Amino acid sequence: MTMQKFKLGLPAGSLQKSTIEMFKKAGYNISLNERSYFPYIDDEEIDCTLIRAQEIPRYVESGVLDAGISGKDWITELSADVVEVAELTYSKEGLKPVKLVLAVPNDSEIKTVKDLQGKKIATELVEVTRAYLKRHNVEAEIEFSWGATEVKPPTLVDAIAELTETGRSLKANNLRIIETILESTPRFIVNKESWQESWKKKKIEQIVTLLKGALLAEQKVGLKLNINKENLSKVLSLLPALRKPTISELHEESWVAVETVIDEKTVRDLVYKLKEVGAEGIIEYDLRKIIP
Repeated sequence: MTMQKFKLGLPAGSLQKSTIEMFKKAGYNISLNERSYFPYIDDEEIDCTLIRAQEIPRYVESGVLDAGISGKDWITELSADVVEVAELTYSKEGLKPVKLVLAVPNDSEIKTVKDLQGKKIATELVEVTRAYLKRHNVEAEIEFSWGATEVKPPTLVDAIAELTETGRSLKANNLRIIETILESTPRFIVNKESWQESWKKKKIEQIVTLLKGALLAEQKVGLKLNINKENLSKVLSLLPALRKPTISELHEESWVAVETVIDEKTVRDLVYKLKEVGAEGIIEYDLRKIIP
């Protein structure tokens, strides 16, 4: 009997490393041969293809791939008729979206999108940019950019529409942002027919649950501490949590152990406050996955 296969497209390029790391945290080990576009994954029911994120939406729509990961920007650019199963908030820099922005030289007289009337704009995302200008009743010449878009103003074009995470590259090229066209995060997208197949749908839901659990764990840490029962209420008032903290009796009857999950960014301020109300033996530890 032939084994059923699920065809998954993984983004090559800027998202490649962070995507493979995310899958590993979710429990899927992916091995990549630098000369191959077909990575090995330790799930014999999945066939992986490494391909540019820009191309994944159309291959998923056509059924060449059952599913894939691509940015909202390219799904929108291609008007891909696919099922968006999940938003996966991660990027090459970290847990934040990328932005498609309009940028002009620092010394340009262009201040807003209205000032682009009759101007020339370079971008890789032509249709998204065109639709944005149309919503603002602006007519401009939009040309496709094959790369190195930041270096084109002011000699070749008046402005650019470019994806950025931090804005550092724009600043380095003496450009300033005048508008944000859209924010984009990676999406797990699925072919409409594949989504109707019960086996594939179940497989997709399993993968997405683990990926989202891994991403949620990226933002959280586990925290353990010991506290005298007299001060327990003070500790509990300081601890935000996904659910109520776990409280366990210790051998010494007047003390308890408290364990919870909190936002990583709150730890540095919280630890000192916990010490102030009598907490001892405070332990912070990383999490692999959190499944709500």
